[in-house]
Amino acid sequence: MVKKSILFVALALSFAGALAQKQQVMLDKVVAVVGSSSILYSEVENYANQLVQQRREQGYTSDRDPMNESLEALLTQKLLYNQAQIDSVEINQGAIVSAVEDQVQQMIDMEGSISNLEARHHMQIFNIREIMRQRYEEQSYAQEMRRTVVSKVSVIPGEVERYYNSISKDSLPIIADQLVYAQITKFPKSMTAAKQRTRERLVDMRERIISGQAKFENLARMYSQDGTAMRGGEMDPTPLAQLDQAFAKALEALKPGQVSEVVESQYGFHIIQLLDQHGQLYHFRHILLRPVYTSEELGESLHTLDSIATLIRADSITFEQAALQHSDDASSKMNGGIVSNHDILEYYNPMDAANMTVTKFLKEDFGRFKSLEDYNALMQLKPGEVSSAFLAEDMLGNQMAKIVKLVEVIPTHTASLNEDYLRLEEMALQDKQERVFKEWLTKKIDAMYVYIIPEFRNGEFENKHWVK
Repeated sequence: MVKKSILFVALALSFAGALAQKQQVMLDKVVAVVGSSSILYSEVENYANQLVQQRREQGYTSDRDPMNESLEALLTQKLLYNQAQIDSVEINQGAIVSAVEDQVQQMIDMEGSISNLEARHHMQIFNIREIMRQRYEEQSYAQEMRRTVVSKVSVIPGEVERYYNSISKDSLPIIADQLVYAQITKFPKSMTAAKQRTRERLVDMRERIISGQAKFENLARMYSQDGTAMRGGEMDPTPLAQLDQAFAKALEALKPGQVSEVVESQYGFHIIQLLDQHGQLYHFRHILLRPVYTSEELGESLHTLDSIATLIRADSITFEQAALQHSDDASSKMNGGIVSNHDILEYYNPMDAANMTVTKFLKEDFGRFKSLEDYNALMQLKPGEVSSAFLAEDMLGNQMAKIVKLVEVIPTHTASLNEDYLRLEEMALQDKQERVFKEWLTKKIDAMYVYIIPEFRNGEFENKHWVK
């Protein structure tokens, strides 16, 4: 299973706009060229319309011409993409496949059927998928190139303080209400049984494939629980380094056409079929299943935690003691159940986990760091109160029961170094990264071929070097 990037960046252009551009190409014209990439008028127009719509929904406007703004954004994306090709930057092709398949499925659901989708866009599903793949791929290369440029940028305490002092008092950021909370989690006792059931389902599928009773791709379409199901479980050629370690080890041992035994990864259970291998790239398909619990099994975990919550409310045991004794969450149980974003950062970026761990959560952090179910439960509580048990999922999609305690609500306030250092550190880091990136971008613009047609050269570009 492919390792996830921290947040897959949404397409800068809507897919509908990309399809419209493809259909209108005969009436279109090139307005700019960066390296080996061209930018079409319709591409700029579609992006500009999206910017205007987004700002209208968010309730703000900009003095800048949206066509000029969208052109500069696209110029930047194309430059990043071209530089990524020059630098041989690697991207997570598996994540692109999953993102494309998820989006295609949403479009099919919206239209009602594949035939309706094809009729709407006047092209076959594989053409739709390919156009989308190209868009996601370019965006992903651009994102990874930018990440590479700023990845080594860091800030020291002195820089954070200087950043804080550089902001006028009237412009200091306002930190909205923050929540500090604790949790006790409990996976169903039947996890072992549920895993065994999942294994047995995959063993049966493998036997049907090997005996010729079923095709691998057909079973993947029907049962696989990830975005590759629509493609029969097929992934684009991917290096082993981008795969879960257990998954990669099993894949490496296969010969073309061979189907693996059941493999357990951090994402669930798989069977894998190697299609072919070229150098370091492995082309394969897989079926992913996650353990599924019955309502009775989940109900048992909820009942257990409700009993613990009752004891806590009766002062028979403290929340901290209960977390230590009963919680299945290793990252919080040793800290009285206090929740942090450490597990997310440890999973995606261990370097940040060491320095950027926070225990104060803004509303928008839920869904980014922690589940929305947590937030919904906390909204029913006063500080010191404990929730009833509810169902939630961990970062890998595993079901669990949970109770939470609202420890503290930190009211809205003006940011200060003492109370909000980590938030200010993050802001200072982003500010420095932006400065470093702009310096790098200017050098690359000067070194790369860039051409903008005359009628588009008079816009107010943030970087004046675009017009040569």
